[in-house]
Amino acid sequence: MAELPDEMNTLSEIMNKLERKGYNNEFRWTKEGFVCKEKVYQPHDLEIVKSYRFEGASDPSDMSILYLIKANDGLIGYSLDAYGVYSNHDDEEGYDNFIRKIPVKNNEEQLLFEL
Repeated sequence: MAELPDEMNTLSEIMNKLERKGYNNEFRWTKEGFVCKEKVYQPHDLEIVKSYRFEGASDPSDMSILYLIKANDGLIGYSLDAYGVYSNHDDEEGYDNFIRKIPVKNNEEQLLFEL
C-alpha cells in the first residue's frame, strides 16, 4: 500500500526506513562539532537534506525533529533532536547554534532523499 503524501509517519517508521537505506549513521553533538564514525564535522562540512518533525499524539510536550544530513565526504546520516521536556543535550544552546549554521538543501534537491 502506497503512503499518502499527507500521511503522518512515526519516528520509528522513519528510523527504520533510514536503516534500510543505509542512512543510519548518527551525527552526535559534542562541543567540537558533530561526530560520526570517529570523525568531527563542522557546519560547513554538512548539509541538511531533509527534516522530519514529530509530536506525541497524546502528549504535545513529546516533540522531536530528525535531520537527515549529508557530509562533504559523502556520508549520510541523521541527528535527532528531542525538544520540550525530553530535550537531552548537555549544551542545548551549542547544539541549536550549530544546527542553525548547517546549510539546508533547496526543496528540489530534498526530493532526491524521499524515504
